[in-house]
Amino acid sequence: MTATKVSIQGYEGCFHQLAAQQYFGKSVTVIPCATFKQVVTIASDANESDGGVMAIENSIAGSILPNYTLLKNSQLQIVGEVYLPIEQHLLVNPGVRFEDIREVHSHHMAIQQCMQFLDKYDWKLVETEDTALSAMQVHKRRSTHTAAIAGALAADLFQLEILAENIHTQKNNYTRFLILQRKEVAQVPTDANKASINFVTNHTKGSLSKVLTTIADAQINLSKLQSMPIAGTNFTYSFHADLEFDHIQQFYTALNSMGSLTQQIQVFGIYKNGNNH
Repeated sequence: MTATKVSIQGYEGCFHQLAAQQYFGKSVTVIPCATFKQVVTIASDANESDGGVMAIENSIAGSILPNYTLLKNSQLQIVGEVYLPIEQHLLVNPGVRFEDIREVHSHHMAIQQCMQFLDKYDWKLVETEDTALSAMQVHKRRSTHTAAIAGALAADLFQLEILAENIHTQKNNYTRFLILQRKEVAQVPTDANKASINFVTNHTKGSLSKVLTTIADAQINLSKLQSMPIAGTNFTYSFHADLEFDHIQQFYTALNSMGSLTQQIQVFGIYKNGNNH
C-alpha cells in the first residue's frame, strides 16, 4: 500500500509518527489528531487522508479496548501492522547538563515507565498530554532547566540532544499499531498470513469452544482472543480474534466453518504479520 497522508494520534514526533514512517517510509505526511476517534474519522474520509495509523495494544499495558469498538463501527480495514519498541530518552536543549535540570516534562505513562531512572534525581516531574509535545515545548522555550522524556524522532524534529538514552525501566516494551485504509481501496497482500475478525457466538451450548476447535482444526494459530461486552445487552459478548496462518485458504476454510456457530462475523482485515521481534 502506498500512502502520502495518514492520520495519527498525538503530535509530530510521537511514536505514532514513527510507526507511520516505519510502514510507509520517511516521506509519509502525518495528520496529528487529539483523539483516536478523530484518527478514524479522518482516515475514513477520502478527501482528507489515505488512511490512518492507530495503536491497539502494548506489551505491558495490554489492549486499548475502545479502539476495537472504533474499528468495529468504522468502514476501515486493517491492511498491515507495526510492532514498535517504545524507547524513551531524556532530551534537552544543546549544552544542557544533568546538573542544570530542575524539571522533567512528559506524558504520565512515559514518566511512570521511567521511574527507576527518575528516582535517582531530585527533579520536579510535570505531566503533559503528549511526549512529543513536551519535547517541542522544551525546544520552543529554549529552556536550560527543563528536560523532556520522548522518543528519538522527537529529538531529531526539535533539535534536542539525548542526554540519557533508553531510560525506561522495562526494556521489552512494544506497542502494536494497526495500518488502516478504507474498505473500497483496501487490498489483501499476496503474502498475507494474518487476519483479525470479530464474532458473536450463537446461543448453543459450548459454541465458543466449537469456534476455537474449528480454528485449531484449520491449523491456524490463535494469537489473540479478546472478549468485549456488547453495548445495550445483558452480559452478551463479542470476541476479537487475531489469526495467524501459512496459507490464506486456511483462513477461508475456518471462516466458512465458523458460519453455523456464530450469529455474525466481521472481518477487520487480512494482512501481513508485522511481528518480527
